[in-house]
Amino acid sequence: MCILISITLGITLLFTLSALWRQHQAIRRLHNALLRKQPLLREDGTSADTSSWDHLCHATNELIEEVNRLQLLRSGQLTQLEATLGSLQEAVLIVDSTNRILLANSALNGIFPRATNILGQRLELILQSASFLQYVESVRKNEAPAQFEVEFAEGSRSIWTEVTGTTIPSLNAEKDTWALFVLHDITKQKKLEAVRKDFVANVSHELRTPLSVIKGYIETLVDGHLDMPLADRERFMKTIQRHTERLNSLLEDLLVLSRLESINPGLRRESTHLTQLLNSILEDYRVRPDCAEHKLSTSIDPAIGAVPIDPLKITQVLENLIDNAIKYTPKGSHIDVSAKLTETQIEVCVRDNGPGIPEADLPHIFERFYRVDKGRSREKGGTGLGLSIVKHIVHLHGGQVRVESKLGQGTAFYFSLPLRANDTVRAK
Repeated sequence: MCILISITLGITLLFTLSALWRQHQAIRRLHNALLRKQPLLREDGTSADTSSWDHLCHATNELIEEVNRLQLLRSGQLTQLEATLGSLQEAVLIVDSTNRILLANSALNGIFPRATNILGQRLELILQSASFLQYVESVRKNEAPAQFEVEFAEGSRSIWTEVTGTTIPSLNAEKDTWALFVLHDITKQKKLEAVRKDFVANVSHELRTPLSVIKGYIETLVDGHLDMPLADRERFMKTIQRHTERLNSLLEDLLVLSRLESINPGLRRESTHLTQLLNSILEDYRVRPDCAEHKLSTSIDPAIGAVPIDPLKITQVLENLIDNAIKYTPKGSHIDVSAKLTETQIEVCVRDNGPGIPEADLPHIFERFYRVDKGRSREKGGTGLGLSIVKHIVHLHGGQVRVESKLGQGTAFYFSLPLRANDTVRAK
């Protein structure tokens, strides 16, 4: 009897263990199917034909199908979003609640060249700006202004952007909230604004000095001209005349710059023999009283023929450069105008053996109102716009301008003229 009971218990235990093993295998296959997101076949379950397993298989397959559909929909939405944003000129960023970058269009890399392979990285490691990160947090709290200007440091230069941000629902069916930012590059506008402010400040300063002198002398003449000695009166009138001429020169140069920077600068090209033009300009200078004690010479490549230039504007370039050489070199100095021919252009050089220009001033020499020796320049009657006019005219012709100088070893101004006209080149 005991033996029969033992056999019966053994068989029951064996069947129980077998059923448990089959259920364990079925659960494992169910788990793997969910991980792979692949449909679960009925044959993957137990060998028993139970309705419960059929219901479980059906429910699991519906769940897997829904997950696959949502994932495909999300992938399609992201792909469509990336394609749409890729054509925008503004940079677009989408970040999750932990500031990890989920999407960035190609325009972002155009504004920030170092921002490559940034998907999945933390925002603060890519765009390093405390004010921008504060704006990100204010967007999440719905406390951000409609537009916000941010300055980013990109190496040694600054990048200014106008940022707009908003929160959007995530595409991963989670409760996570994403943030979308649109960055518009306004660096050029900021630079132009700074140039405009500097220009207005410089013009105001340049006009104020002669006007103050004229005003002071005229008030003195009005109040005391009856009792003023004739010599003092003549000296006052000559001073007023000198500053009036300086004002007139300044206004003329400002008008010239305005025309050169306009949409239609009035460039009139003609086929001009540069050799004849240079020689005629030098001949005019040789008979001028202020050039009597300077040595003027030319060195022109005989192969240079006719070139398509605006002769009046190139004459203005040469006169500005020669005038500077005469003003800022002592009597007896040597001024040489040379021109050589290359395959694509003509390079003209105005060289003197005067005191030279300090190295620190060379990068700024073509800026408007920049003077190496401000007091001496005003004393000589300079407006500070001559070299800026030179640069604009040369750039309009499609050429380049540069300067070489060392203290005590003279100065050489070079400008190039293309052998073929290129009307599309504009002043820079």
